[in-house]
Amino acid sequence: MNKSAKSVLRIGVISLVALIIVGYSAFQAQKLITGPTIDIYTPQNGASYGQTLIEIEGKATNISYINLNGRRIFTDTNGHFKEKLLLSPGYNIIKLDAVDKFKKYTEKTLEVILKEY
Repeated sequence: MNKSAKSVLRIGVISLVALIIVGYSAFQAQKLITGPTIDIYTPQNGASYGQTLIEIEGKATNISYINLNGRRIFTDTNGHFKEKLLLSPGYNIIKLDAVDKFKKYTEKTLEVILKEY
C-alpha cells in the first residue's frame, strides 16, 4: 500500500469514529433537550364516572420519578404506568408530575367528575 492510500484510509477511519461520537452525543443530548414527558391514556380529561374507583394509565419517558397527586408511583421498563385511584364525590383534580435526571419538570392535570351513585 502506498503512502497516499494509507493517508486516505487513516482519514476515513478518523472521520467514521468522529461521526459515531457526534451521532451518539446528539442521541444522548435529545433526552436533555426534550425533558420528561407524560402521556395519559385513561381517563380522559373531563370524564364523568359512576364508580369511585378508577384506573389511571399512561406512559412516562425520560423520567427519574413520577408522582400521582403527590404520591410516588412506578413505571415498568418501557415507562408504562397503571394506578388505581379513589374519587371523591363531585369534581376531582388528578395531578401527575415527573422530573428527569437533569431536574427538568413536567406536569399534567386531569379534571374528572364522580357522579352521585
